[in-house]
Amino acid sequence: MQRFFYFYSMKNAFKNIDEYILLFPIEVQEKLLELRQAIHSQVPDLEEYIGYQMPAFRYKGKPLVYFAAYKKHIGFYPGAEGIRNFETDFEERKYAFSKGAVQFPISGDIPLDLVNKIVRFKVEEFEQKKS
Repeated sequence: MQRFFYFYSMKNAFKNIDEYILLFPIEVQEKLLELRQAIHSQVPDLEEYIGYQMPAFRYKGKPLVYFAAYKKHIGFYPGAEGIRNFETDFEERKYAFSKGAVQFPISGDIPLDLVNKIVRFKVEEFEQKKS
């Protein structure tokens, strides 16, 4: 648990997502790895990077989604449109959300089905803007 609190007390410069994930307790690491895998399962050729000190993914050079672990939740950041189009899902499942983020409680399972839908939506959104 000590590593978990270290994350909050220091400004870290993570080189990659693996370094970020390793800062957390094993049960949180497992959830973060599930989330990472779910994102890649929808778009296998995503570029991983650290953006705003969070794990992030680029689709064709543009930011797609971010995530971050906190003491009581995992934040998922698909941007304003990614949230707006899934507000009903968040309300039904009782997830806290804001203009650009949704919170998945650490105590529960990550809703991988919903994450998959959001990632697919974001990719479609990019493709529509492109054409």
